[in-house]
Amino acid sequence: MRHGDKVNNLSRTASHRRALLSNLAIQLITYKRITTTLAKAKALRIYVEPLITKAKENTTHQRRIVFSHLQDKDAITELFSTVAEKVAGRPGGYTRIIKLGMRAGDNAELALIELVDFNEIYGKAVQTATEPAKKTRRSGGSRKKAVVDEAVTIAPATSADSTTSAPISQEPKAE
Repeated sequence: MRHGDKVNNLSRTASHRRALLSNLAIQLITYKRITTTLAKAKALRIYVEPLITKAKENTTHQRRIVFSHLQDKDAITELFSTVAEKVAGRPGGYTRIIKLGMRAGDNAELALIELVDFNEIYGKAVQTATEPAKKTRRSGGSRKKAVVDEAVTIAPATSADSTTSAPISQEPKAE
């Protein structure tokens, strides 16, 4: 039974699975998109996204951690220079999986996995590294701001003497 086990073993031993995911990650970093089976693409996404997050902080310690997973100097250089520069403003979700249909030989479901920031066709324009990441936490700040703005912009309309009521935006006269 594999109740609660969320790791897709891909019908391989642990060492074979580690080697497979490492090789797929190296190819994804090098070529920015690869075609593989859907199950391998989903497993690769879980494997490679934390490595890309580590690459955003270019320190010796992070390089050594990522190198222990990938074991390829060229891929590490590419990841910490080109890829990390492009994903600096993105708070996660670095990969995209697109289903391609069934493979002719064994009817396996194929998928294309790619790095999101390197596809110019999909999505919006490329963000620059200096642009801050979008805040995704919602704590009612925009709602409170809208209520305050309404209170400031609405002038008293039910005043009996319209000549004495001045707009709120004007400063009081000093006499």
